Amino acid sequence: MTCKTYTILAAGGSAALLIGAYLFQFAGYPPCQMCYWQRWPHFAAVAIGAIALYFGAKALTWLGALAAATTSGIGIYHTGVERGWWEGPTSCTGGGDLLSGDLLSTDGPRLVMCDQVSWEFLTLSMASWNAIFSAVLMVLWIKAALSAR
Repeated sequence: MTCKTYTILAAGGSAALLIGAYLFQFAGYPPCQMCYWQRWPHFAAVAIGAIALYFGAKALTWLGALAAATTSGIGIYHTGVERGWWEGPTSCTGGGDLLSGDLLSTDGPRLVMCDQVSWEFLTLSMASWNAIFSAVLMVLWIKAALSAR
């Protein structure tokens, strides 16, 4: 395959994961703080892909690989927080100090906890699936970069 094909697949994969995340959100699975962190590198990867394709800047494919690696790493970190392997941010985990007062009222915004799994498939959470799919996208970005030579 060509650099262009790999770039389309990789950037398109990030776009598909973002669409999936928003569909889950629309279906009633609001994201936690760490879920949002996982989205930003996907947005970057889509933009990098568009710029690389439009301007023919094949060197940008390494940045796409970095973006995919970043979101995969955040997904691994989030999975560890969900499974209790390590501590997560105090602002969105069970030990957080923000769980008092008005935050528990039903009138205000809902605080989504980062250490709680809201959906899983084959015993893997959305964060775990993001880590896996993003690692695959990273490989596609690397293949794009290597095929650009």
